[in-house]
Amino acid sequence: MIPTLLGVTMIVFTIINLAPGSPIEQKLQALRFGGAATGAQSVNSSSATGTQDGGVSIEVVEALKKQYGFDKPMHVRYLIWLKNLAKFDFGESFTYEEPALDVIKSKFPVSLQFGIANLILTYLVCIFLGVYKAITNGTRFDLTSSVVLFAMYAIPGFMLGILLIQFFASGNYFEWFPVQGLMSDDYDDFTALGILWDRIHHFVLPLTCYMVGSFTMLTMLMKNSLLEEIKKDYIRTARAKGLSEKVVYLKHALRNALIPIVTGIGGFLTIFFAGSLLIEVIFNLDGIGQMSYQAVLERDYNVIMASVFIQSFLMLIGNLISDLAYVLVDPRIDFS
Repeated sequence: MIPTLLGVTMIVFTIINLAPGSPIEQKLQALRFGGAATGAQSVNSSSATGTQDGGVSIEVVEALKKQYGFDKPMHVRYLIWLKNLAKFDFGESFTYEEPALDVIKSKFPVSLQFGIANLILTYLVCIFLGVYKAITNGTRFDLTSSVVLFAMYAIPGFMLGILLIQFFASGNYFEWFPVQGLMSDDYDDFTALGILWDRIHHFVLPLTCYMVGSFTMLTMLMKNSLLEEIKKDYIRTARAKGLSEKVVYLKHALRNALIPIVTGIGGFLTIFFAGSLLIEVIFNLDGIGQMSYQAVLERDYNVIMASVFIQSFLMLIGNLISDLAYVLVDPRIDFS
């Protein structure tokens, strides 16, 4: 895990530093467009007076480079970043001018809420639906539900969001749900039950968009895994003993059929950073998706690196948890 983390951070750090544009250029543009140095000459015509394009003096540029650490070679900056990482210090955001970790924390609650709700609902519904589809394989319910699931899978989440708003929130057809945001304007005046209902009311449409893709995949994976399992010899033996189909499916086959599903259990840690730029834009949600996009646009290196590191770390821990979960589901698996 440690070499993988180092490799990920090294590659990302190199890419973002080699990409065109930098925080220094962003600051210089802000100075120029802000009128801080109007009427200045270009670099070639003003080198004698010590000014650059837009009238920003060379001293100012050098001071900015020193302030943000860009006066050092890239490999030295990376080693400094690693040293600060040992103290869990990701540096300051160039855009927000506050610690990068605090910026991420401020966007964290929105993504966390949707991530947890998405995980719980997806696994609760999809496992039971997948099992029922396997038991009723080939029936009208199975075929109809499969058509619905694949139709859902074919619709991009952001496109579904536009359709849901148009039909259920805009007032053109119905006005059952709010168009955007996570709470009403008078949210603070609600009772505890009113707050819960208001939050659920705002969650329905965006959460549907978050779930639409993974919902189909997990359901079909559960169904196919169970169908594959019931073809094995130990299931035939269980049936030969006279056990009912319910016992055969739920007691003997289900546990082994859950092994492929367990591969995604470790991904629950990444729900902390669940975010979708387009869905967040459509529903005006100030979450991780919009933050990451803005950080890339504005070359906010510290926020980018903090986000990449935390997500990579959680993903690797999740993979470890998945491996351990294999043993819980099937004791025959031994990693030693």
